[in-house]
Amino acid sequence: MLKDSFLKYLRFERNYSPHTVAAYGKDISEFEEYFAGIDEGLDFCAADADVVRGWMLSLMEQRYTATSVNRKLSSLRTFYRYLLREGKVKADPCARVNGPKKKKPLPVFVREEDMNRLLDETDFASSYEGVRDRMILELFYATGIRLSELIGLETADVDLSAKTIKVTGKRNKQRIVPFGEELEQDLRLYLEARETVGGDSRALFLGKEGQAVSRGTVYRIVKTNLSKVVTLKKRSPHVLRHSFATAMLNNGAELDAVKELLGHASLAATQVYTHTTFEELKKVYEQAHPRA
Repeated sequence: MLKDSFLKYLRFERNYSPHTVAAYGKDISEFEEYFAGIDEGLDFCAADADVVRGWMLSLMEQRYTATSVNRKLSSLRTFYRYLLREGKVKADPCARVNGPKKKKPLPVFVREEDMNRLLDETDFASSYEGVRDRMILELFYATGIRLSELIGLETADVDLSAKTIKVTGKRNKQRIVPFGEELEQDLRLYLEARETVGGDSRALFLGKEGQAVSRGTVYRIVKTNLSKVVTLKKRSPHVLRHSFATAMLNNGAELDAVKELLGHASLAATQVYTHTTFEELKKVYEQAHPRA
């Protein structure tokens, strides 16, 4: 049988594990069961692209995820490439078939009330480390900068009078990000605390020994403090970047403006946040409308 010879090829010529070979066999058997159910006269050689598409649709109707359907389609592609190479079929029915698109997960973000609770109601130590930790959280949320961008900040990049910071992003592209009066006042307090730390590093954020703070330290600071106000599985600096963008759009900012603030190369990268805000609108509608 065609299927048996293919599985032997995978096991003994391609040296696939028995588990992997069994998975291929299961996928191909499911396809065979599908086309036999719609037409007893069909076989692997007679199945065409429409049959393959019909099988995929039936899988989606059975609530298989796009990832699972694409994996099964990949098994079938490998099978038909083998048959084509062996001269068992004249054409590959999978050649003109595209798998279902995977849904992109929505960005994880912290709600505004939770960020306010973290920054306004959480007790931070009065030591340099305590002031620094709060400043890191506030700067992420107030500007939406990336972890690498925060690590690369120097004191000279902060212009308190203009209320801007100069950020060096991907591919060394620089941009100017504005901030408000509250962050300006907090930055002044932070810079005073920073003077108590030794070392000659020009970095804006310092470790205990006066050296530039590490990525791992910043990641830990964010994760530890976000754990105080949220139960999200993901509690990273990038979550605060998502939170900045979501808050901006929820409060009326134009998409183009948010794109520039985030340093995105294209608008498509920023548009994912519109889905997040729309999901929020749907929740508000469902909670508020009497007929929702």
